[in-house]
Amino acid sequence: MKNMTPEQKKALFPDNMVLLGYRGSVAHNMYMPNTDPNSIDDIDLMGVFMAPVDHYIGMHRTKDTFERFVDQWDVVNYEFMKFVKLLTKSNPNVLSLLYIRDNHYVERHDYGNMLIENRDLFVSKKAYHSFTGYAYAQLKKMTHLATEGYMGAKRKALVDKYGYDCKNAAHCIRLLKMGMEFLTEGKLNVFREDAPWLLEIKRGLWKLEDVKKEAARLFELTDEAYIRSSLPSEPDYDKINDMVKAVMNNYIRSQV
Repeated sequence: MKNMTPEQKKALFPDNMVLLGYRGSVAHNMYMPNTDPNSIDDIDLMGVFMAPVDHYIGMHRTKDTFERFVDQWDVVNYEFMKFVKLLTKSNPNVLSLLYIRDNHYVERHDYGNMLIENRDLFVSKKAYHSFTGYAYAQLKKMTHLATEGYMGAKRKALVDKYGYDCKNAAHCIRLLKMGMEFLTEGKLNVFREDAPWLLEIKRGLWKLEDVKKEAARLFELTDEAYIRSSLPSEPDYDKINDMVKAVMNNYIRSQV
């Protein structure tokens, strides 16, 4: 964020941020700078913020999700309670924020640290459904985005060149590998040591049929990992509830 101006920061982030970190290609060790002819990467960030007290105990509700795009920055911010609810659903993008490298956190305050320190409470086999679901969506998009929705001229040109969306393909394979590892190990390997291999796909060095074959193989392996997994079926809702109550009690008392 060294190149972010004060005006950009004001436009991108709400008040009371408690956690902010890189997501997407930077966090995954797969960022392709704009000097690369195949690059269509933005710099993605995800944040968690506390809403005004009235949002929690008054009549004035505020938005719980802010998605903003300014120049190269693509940012999504979630209100604390909204973020926790997404964590309980094993949302891959949200869950990843609790497992990024220390140097990929931009801001970490007490309530954000509590989420990271208690990330094991959200570990469950529900990740199977979320990761495979997201992977399947990417698999579908990689051959349909050329004719569905807005892509941007450069991305469409790459689809026309390679016959499929290489970025979606790399997302699909990465999601399946991360989901399989999570079901086996109980933690997310966000920073990808296999990035050179994944970047081959992202750069269009794989044929479409080879991507589909690898995806089919990984779907099968993820199914097997789910069957063998020793993870609990659901997150630890009682302890999550205790953590949320502790945070809310502390926050509200500090604000009134």
